[in-house]
Order: sequence, then C-alpha cells, then structure tokens
Amino acid sequence: MADRSRSVPQNARGAFFVDSTCIDCDTCRQLAPATFADAGDHSFVRVQPRDNAEQRAALRALLSCPTASIGTSQQHAARAALQDFPLQLEENVFYCGFNSHKSYGGNSYFVERPEGNWMIDSPRYVEQLARQFEQRGGLAYIFLTHRDDVADAEKWAARFQAVRIIHRLELAAQPAAERVLEDLAPIPLADEFLAIPTPGHTRGHTALLYGNRYLFTGDHLSWDRDGRRLTAHRDYCWHSWREQVESLAKLRGYRFEWVLPGHGQRIRLPAAEMRRQMEELLTACAPAARTPRGGAIF
Repeated sequence: MADRSRSVPQNARGAFFVDSTCIDCDTCRQLAPATFADAGDHSFVRVQPRDNAEQRAALRALLSCPTASIGTSQQHAARAALQDFPLQLEENVFYCGFNSHKSYGGNSYFVERPEGNWMIDSPRYVEQLARQFEQRGGLAYIFLTHRDDVADAEKWAARFQAVRIIHRLELAAQPAAERVLEDLAPIPLADEFLAIPTPGHTRGHTALLYGNRYLFTGDHLSWDRDGRRLTAHRDYCWHSWREQVESLAKLRGYRFEWVLPGHGQRIRLPAAEMRRQMEELLTACAPAARTPRGGAIF
C-alpha cells in the first residue's frame, strides 16, 4: 500500500500521490496520461484528476500498479473501479490490468471467444479478476510470449485448468507448460491464432497474431508516445539485437492494426499506416543492428 509519508516531491497536491517505491514501469502513464508523468526514474502526479473520466483512469492505474506505489484518499472509489477489469480495448479483446511486479509491470491481455478464452502473458493473480474471467467462461489457453512475463501464469492455469503455451527456448520459466512450441517458423495454434517466433529480446520470444488484426508483441515491439512511432529497445534486448531486427522484418508479411505489447504503449493504427510505420522502423534498424548497444532505435 502506498505511503503518503514517502510521497515523491514532484506530486501535485491533492488526493492522488505516487510514493518512492515506484519502479518507473510506465503502467500508470499508459492508463492515465492526463494525471501521471515521468520524472526520469519514477512517475509522479503531474495534475490531479479534473473530471470523473480522469479520476476513473487514475483509479485504474492505482489498481494496476505492480508495486502498489500509487495512493489516494478516495479508497471507496478505488474499490468501485475493480469492476472495470478486464478493460475492453475493442470488440472481444481486453487489457487485464493488475500488472505484476514479477514481470516488472508487464501488460497482459484477454481474448473472449465461444471456442475458449485466451490470456496473453499474465497479470498478478487477483481473486476479483478471476471471478470476472469465470463469469466470461474462464480461461482455456494462456499464451506466454517469453520468460520475463510469465508472472502468475501457474496460478491462473491451476485455477482454470488452462493450457499454457510457451516456446521451448523459454520453457525454463514455465517448465510444466502444457504445450511447448518447437519451431522458429510460424505455428498455427487455433482458428485465427498464429504464433510467430520473434527471437531477439530473448531466444524463444514469440508474438501472437489474432484475426489478422491484433498483434500481441511481448517485449519485441511497442509504440513511442512521445515520438509517435513504433519502436524497439536495444537496452532491454537480452539475447541478440541483430536477431530482434531480423524478427521485426519478418512481421512485414502480416496484416495487423493493433500492437499490444507487454512493456510499452499499445496502439491501434489503420493497416496501411501500420505498414508504413513498420517500414520506417526497419529503415532505422538497418544501421542500428550493426552498431553498439544503446537505447531505443530512435
């Protein structure tokens, strides 16, 4: 629970605050950009919520903060916001919320389907969220993009008897996974789901394409809010930057409109604009793949 006595000095005075336990994971800035901002190595309350919509967004950020570093004097309102998760992004695709410190605040997603629901990467295990999933038919599959973002996948799988899917090269993070992907070629998993191995960030990192519209990218690809462009991060590439660039190039062959990352900002763009953005990113990557490590591509 956040401690007001440890409030960071940049906070605007008012009901909401961030304390010094913040790990600068960006979750709050993604969910409530009108309220929270980046101080360099932590977030802070830039402006107190000015209307009901901003207050609700700030409450969602509070609940999703992986380190419970956000506090408010409006605890009753925070309890009401529990019902917002999973948070609908579009149609049958949702953001789970409740990011986990075990994945350094990684995002996770939920796809609701009559044939069986999917979770992509794992939030922390929260009973309130489990009940929401239960009301929607539970979980049939848990797709894990890579080892960093498994979080509480084992608990979720046990609760719903779900099939965990992970690449063999990442299996050490979830050794009891029920389905293990073997190849580095695209792997059809179910109707409208295609696993696309994207080694680079880690050896067996794998993206998931759903319905030729939603690309769940793990830590491979995200949106740069400030630069307003797609980006990838060399400083957080644990295996091979050259391979990550090659994996980005593989995505040229696929149509998608959403980039839904584990770490980083999600974005929806028209398919043609997404293709243009990918080409710009790859152009920037070409020389970067041959130079020493250093930051984001741009």
